[in-house]
Amino acid sequence: METPATPTVSRIAVPTPSASQIPSPHYATTRRHSLYGTEDRVVIDPGSRVWKVGFSGEGRPREVFVTVGGKDGTSLWSSSSQGNKSNSEREEDQIILSHRLQDILRSIFFDSLLTDPRSRKVILVEHPMLQLAVKEALAQVMFENLQIPSISFAPSHVLAMMAAGRLTGLVLDCGYLESTVVPIYGSRPLYSAMRTSPLAGARLNTHLRSLLMLFGTYLGPMGVVGQNPKPSAVPEDALPESIIEDMKTRCCFVGSPILLSRSLPRLQGPSESAATEDLMSVDQSETSTDVDPGQPSSQSRTSDSSMTGPSTQIHAMKDLYVRHSTATDLNVKIPAPGMAPTGPGTTTFTRASLLVPGWIRERAAELLFEDGDVDEASVAEVILDSLLKVPVDLRKEFASSIVVAGGTCMLPGFIPRLQAELIRLLSPPLRNTLNVDDPAVTEASHPPSKLSPPIYDVYAPLRPLSPHIAILNNPDPPATQSTLARAHAGRAPAFAPAALQWIGASLAGAMKTGGEEITREKWDEALEDVFENTPSAPVPVSPGSAGSNPRKGFIIPDWTRIPLSQGAPSVHTPA
Repeated sequence: METPATPTVSRIAVPTPSASQIPSPHYATTRRHSLYGTEDRVVIDPGSRVWKVGFSGEGRPREVFVTVGGKDGTSLWSSSSQGNKSNSEREEDQIILSHRLQDILRSIFFDSLLTDPRSRKVILVEHPMLQLAVKEALAQVMFENLQIPSISFAPSHVLAMMAAGRLTGLVLDCGYLESTVVPIYGSRPLYSAMRTSPLAGARLNTHLRSLLMLFGTYLGPMGVVGQNPKPSAVPEDALPESIIEDMKTRCCFVGSPILLSRSLPRLQGPSESAATEDLMSVDQSETSTDVDPGQPSSQSRTSDSSMTGPSTQIHAMKDLYVRHSTATDLNVKIPAPGMAPTGPGTTTFTRASLLVPGWIRERAAELLFEDGDVDEASVAEVILDSLLKVPVDLRKEFASSIVVAGGTCMLPGFIPRLQAELIRLLSPPLRNTLNVDDPAVTEASHPPSKLSPPIYDVYAPLRPLSPHIAILNNPDPPATQSTLARAHAGRAPAFAPAALQWIGASLAGAMKTGGEEITREKWDEALEDVFENTPSAPVPVSPGSAGSNPRKGFIIPDWTRIPLSQGAPSVHTPA
């Protein structure tokens, strides 16, 4: 019996790599060698309230967390608002914002992602309305404090369109502070056709809080076991921003459109207290303290027939919503205001109850879809206003490729309702031919002088686009559409609208693409140039920024300063 021979293995000599093949000093290898491989870029989506962070090439963020600017739960960017502030106040706000961003970014790298920031490139999702001072603060913290190798600024609307698998379309980003619409053509944002509206998550929170204070019922904590608490009006300190945000996320949804929505009033104002002060003053004398806990307080607060003004309109709005609502009332447990937690063995509970009427859950989001005005357009109107600004030959392509993104769009029924509102706005208007209220009066019985003037239809040029309206991430597209709309509607991947921008950035990082990249060397060179400049050659400073940092607007990309195309007139005045 022969002994088996050991198999021989032929070895191939590997040539020495040339200078061009040597990996970058920031990346020790060109292959992903582990789950936390250094090729994966860190993707950060800094929203005004919710941040999403993770690694490129992954299908969802590693962590999603809420950031607030203060104890009142306001947005993080509110501290950097320029407004009518002096230079010293702006500098102080910038310093406070930098310290908050430093704590957030260090927590992201060392607590959430568990990675070394000095070996990680960063893709930063750049929202079009993000202030330049905020981008400057983010870059300064990451370059000078965390020693990031480079930062790529990627437009958020382009990333959302990339996550939907398209290069051309119209993107609606309905976030916390504002709703923004930007057309995308060939992966290039058309900022000249961008339209915004303040009707977004923050305004919806204010509207929901006003409705709950008017028509909700508050049941305080029980003092003695077995004794039912006495129902009363909802106290103002019982509904902080965190409770309203949680209630909007868990309880509210968007109902189907109803008739006469154009004539309904809005419960909104510059602040939460101002939004309800005038409305509650009329109802305080009518509010009964003996309310049946099993019934919503809206049934116990009736309006007098002799009352006029906002209260009559509000109760008419409530009656209309109640008739068209099928949602059930909810008993929501909330922390009792002004009470400290108690230990075991005590008979006092710190949990109170809030009876939320079903029509509030279903119709609170009507604020986002009611017809607005010049300053506050609805989410459907900003889309049509943007379509009016794009070239005529591209309107059909944009109208049939609409992508909806943002956290406010996560409300159930938001996208189908948006589709219905777009079709309603493009339908022919109902012309009121007579200036009389008698339905028996006909046009033939009155001379032409009695006829009302023709209605100004601002969306008349877009009416032929009505059968072509299609939302790519609509889970329930209508059947009565054109062939083009049926081919596009609902074809986008089933990603959550709130994560579309981050997923697009993750895809861009995996494909080694992205926006404008700024390296740390370029940042340091700009700093050296600032100190070497003489007073005769000043460094450009962005308007409205503090003068202490001369690099404002010098390195960070700003879409508002995009160079004009060849042949465009110059905006500079002659000397």
